[in-house]
Amino acid sequence: MDGGKNAKDVAGYNLRQLFVGSEGTLGIFTKILVKLIPKPMAKRTMLAYFPRMSQAAETVSAIIAAFIIPVTLEFLDQTTIRCVEEYARMGLPTDMEAILLMETDGHPAAVEEEAAAMVAIAQRHGAVEVKMAQSAEEATQMAAARRMAFPALARMRPTTLLEDITVPRSELARVVERIRRIAQENDLLIGTFGHAGDGNLHPTLLIDERDEDEVRRMRRAFDAIVEAAIEFGGSITGEHGVGLLKKEHLPRQAGIPALEVMMRFREAMDPNHVLNPGKMFTLRPRCEGRLPTRREELEKALEEASL
Repeated sequence: MDGGKNAKDVAGYNLRQLFVGSEGTLGIFTKILVKLIPKPMAKRTMLAYFPRMSQAAETVSAIIAAFIIPVTLEFLDQTTIRCVEEYARMGLPTDMEAILLMETDGHPAAVEEEAAAMVAIAQRHGAVEVKMAQSAEEATQMAAARRMAFPALARMRPTTLLEDITVPRSELARVVERIRRIAQENDLLIGTFGHAGDGNLHPTLLIDERDEDEVRRMRRAFDAIVEAAIEFGGSITGEHGVGLLKKEHLPRQAGIPALEVMMRFREAMDPNHVLNPGKMFTLRPRCEGRLPTRREELEKALEEASL
């Protein structure tokens, strides 16, 4: 396949990334060669509290603009903050709209310089408080706020739908606000957290799947969130993949020409459609025995087909 011990190798197509992104529809890995890297010499962990989500988003943009590459730049919205605090009693300020977890690591001198710069940037953009860990134990405790986000939210309702979308960092605040409005319009509890450094959001929809009306409202909210990602120039998924729930949204984001190429790869690698069938594409697995050969056929199949 692809990869090896060489530092450089561009012989043939980059099949490694193609397979990693295929969600199991092109093949499986039977052998993986990993690279081990040493632990950083130093690390600094900080928590910044913001009265407004927009201030946290501006801080993220300013940190990136300052050519700082944090090892961690994560956020929690107010709903998630409240759930984490109720769950873990960590002393988090539940009146804040956003918390940023910021970490930098590397050479000790560079770490101290970058940590000080991030604190200054957060304060300049409205952080009411920035806490810096003074020990490894305190750093672990601070980072726990982000790690507890999902379990804290999941305990609120019987059914949890953890989603992911990605948007440009400049649109982070607007999309989080849109998700908040979607939650209100559909009378749902949705907590949002994620990787502010790369714009990857995890809206978490909390429902009871035994309630048919609530499930309908969840599906409506889910579709609205995914559509918002596309509207703001983002992606319907940054980590989790297209899967089953999002495949009907893929044509709008990728477009017909890109889908045509993807499906031809699929046909070449898996002509019998036995690898993770039904995932990623709305097109029927065999499309009556073959893939469409003309774009008009593909457009019609994408419009009419459903699994």
